[in-house]
Amino acid sequence: MTEIHEPDHSWLDLVAQEHIRKTLELEIQNHQAVLHQDRWDNYRKALETSPAAASIHLDASGDTVKIGKNGALSLSDEEMLKSSLQDFCPWKKGPFDVFGIEIDAEWRSQIKWNRIEPHLPSLENKVIADIGCHNGYFMFKMAQHNPKAVIGLEPVGKHWFNFQLLNKYAGQKNLYFELFGVEDTHLFPGFFDIIFCMGILYHHTDPIGLLRQMKLALKKKGQIIIDCQGIPGDESLSLTPNGRYAGAKGIWFLPTLTALETWIKRAGLQSKVIYSGPLTPSEQRASEWADIKSLEDFLSKDQSETIEGYPPPHRFYLAAYA
Repeated sequence: MTEIHEPDHSWLDLVAQEHIRKTLELEIQNHQAVLHQDRWDNYRKALETSPAAASIHLDASGDTVKIGKNGALSLSDEEMLKSSLQDFCPWKKGPFDVFGIEIDAEWRSQIKWNRIEPHLPSLENKVIADIGCHNGYFMFKMAQHNPKAVIGLEPVGKHWFNFQLLNKYAGQKNLYFELFGVEDTHLFPGFFDIIFCMGILYHHTDPIGLLRQMKLALKKKGQIIIDCQGIPGDESLSLTPNGRYAGAKGIWFLPTLTALETWIKRAGLQSKVIYSGPLTPSEQRASEWADIKSLEDFLSKDQSETIEGYPPPHRFYLAAYA
């Protein structure tokens, strides 16, 4: 059994202006209240009943984020931990290996990371935001580069508990999780060296406004690493689905690459394309730890369009800077 300790907000010491720090402290307190909602009880229990940390270990140098050492747990503790981890199914981001328990998530997130990592500026001693950090897969990958602080912004209670469980055994003291969303970046004026905004823009009604907010949250010479779902095409246009897109709700604007570059330009930023290509079921698919319908179920047989008749999904990766 484990107790849920008070979350670590020591990154606030990096905020120089007292009035901004006090505003952030109040907003954090308000956002933390969501964790007491009944809908998160199952995940709270999963964290509370997870076994004590037999070892603290992280190896994120490979595709799989490895946490804890294989064989370090007793058989009973291993079964207890596996039960806690299974309570977070479906796992959307991964892969992870936790004390030898292999978690194959729906998204093969290493594909995304391997595309952007060669194009990243140095992360060493940097203050970084991971917007929409989910369970922290990319945060653990960033930790290998010795950043000063990585602050994950994610408003969903399930993901907060999931990250706390993983970091309980990974022990990364420069990784922090706050229950903020992308719309809260105005709380961080001139604070971040690098902002990761991956899989966010197309879920919001004002993507250009969000880019402007993120620009204001950057330090001088800072960068935003953007991953955005979109559609193929050379014209500067975007698709607004009439309801779901590839089975997914909450999608507002799916740009072509040219349109995304235009959004970034109109937000007052320059950009450089890192990658452009179709999203396929080899990257997003059902698995034992995500026994759900996935991308293949929402594309036509020849994958030329979605089941709703829209153009098939593409992914665009860009670096944006002032």
